[in-house]
Amino acid sequence: MTKGKSGTVFYCQSCGYESAKWMGQCPGCREWNTFVEEPVSAPAQRGGAKMRPGEIPRPARLTDVVVRQEDRISTHIRELDRVLGGGIVQGSLTLVGGDPGIGKSTLLLQVCRLLAGEGRKVLYISGEESMVQIRMRADRIGSFGESMLLLCETNLGVISEVIRREKPQVAVIDSIQTMYEENVSSAPGSVSQVREATGVLLQLAKGMNLSVFIVGHVTKEGTVAGPRVLEHMVDTVLYFEGDSHASYRILRGVKNRFGSTNEIGVFEMSQEGLKEVENPSQYMLEGRPEDASGCVVTCSMEGTRPLLVEIQALVCRSNFGNPRRQTTGTDFNRVNLLMAVLEKRCGLQLSGCDAYVNLTGGMKIQEPAIDLGIVLAVLSSFRNTALSSRLLAFGEVGLSGEVRSVSMAPGRVAEAQKLGFDTCILPQVCLEACRKSLGDGGKMKLIGVRNIRDVIDKLF
Repeated sequence: MTKGKSGTVFYCQSCGYESAKWMGQCPGCREWNTFVEEPVSAPAQRGGAKMRPGEIPRPARLTDVVVRQEDRISTHIRELDRVLGGGIVQGSLTLVGGDPGIGKSTLLLQVCRLLAGEGRKVLYISGEESMVQIRMRADRIGSFGESMLLLCETNLGVISEVIRREKPQVAVIDSIQTMYEENVSSAPGSVSQVREATGVLLQLAKGMNLSVFIVGHVTKEGTVAGPRVLEHMVDTVLYFEGDSHASYRILRGVKNRFGSTNEIGVFEMSQEGLKEVENPSQYMLEGRPEDASGCVVTCSMEGTRPLLVEIQALVCRSNFGNPRRQTTGTDFNRVNLLMAVLEKRCGLQLSGCDAYVNLTGGMKIQEPAIDLGIVLAVLSSFRNTALSSRLLAFGEVGLSGEVRSVSMAPGRVAEAQKLGFDTCILPQVCLEACRKSLGDGGKMKLIGVRNIRDVIDKLF
């Protein structure tokens, strides 16, 4: 048997690319100055142990595998269950990321409280807070059951032994950047330690049929700190979005092996913890101005949920040779493209105007279906003409000025009607399907448009 050799390897912090030497630009993700040096030990070479014929596992037929309803555990938080795809899957590994102070630990502590309240054994492992600090935060949330266990430890070997001894149904690791494995000769939070810690927790989750939640810090770019391979190892990736100074929080499912991706859950931060927002569209539209130019409501689909958001635009003559353009919540280049379409196809002189586009509520939406809402908001501000506060618009705008169809248009119209909107501007190709879905009892006026010239003729 030969001895393992120790050395160093350079890892890319953005994508996990490995290299024997330092490089300025990563060949994998094309990012600059992301390589860090990590010590690594080569495993000793061992001869492969021969298995007895009776020990070799046999493959099973897919049709013989039985999926039971009890394989999912409800968190009793409907918004979280929606993002997870119906509840916590036993034996799953879930990564929860977000900015500091956004509410990751608070949400997971609420989940632990509800699960412990129905008699499930829950283990909360913290590497950042003491037991007294966790108890002070728990007292704000409510009373906890006897099956709620606490452990303040960062040694992964000790944590593994405690989990094997206590055999909990759900375990929470807060956070993965504070855990360390003694066999890895690098500091906690480094690329090697994060990968090794996640690998150990993955084996525990699959081997013991244990559901594990791990909290991950994020970088200044908004991604989970550490190698990108961390996201590939886990089953589900959830991101908390929103301003830590605002009252609302958005939990978004980026990856989910057991449900739909890009689902969102909306929460409101209160003194007692996070509370669900049952109707996020109504919550986002509260306090919007009446009879103000440049304000239009649009509808975006977040997973299977229609979400109504107000778009505000301010267009004014520029005092400089190079006009200023600024966007908040949507793609900057997309707004410039739509303004170029308006200038080319409709003859509007926007090249000498400053333009500011904002999605209220702090939402970040990249869906092309909000194109028509942005166009209407820019037109309304440019002509200083207020549109009806009960008007909704959605549709994708192409380079030739055509308004193209979008997915799930009837669901968007139904959500708008439920919130009291009486007029909807939508692509002509979606008009018939939306009329059928509303039926004879629908009171909403549907206006189909083929291009942005139709929009100007019918509204301005």
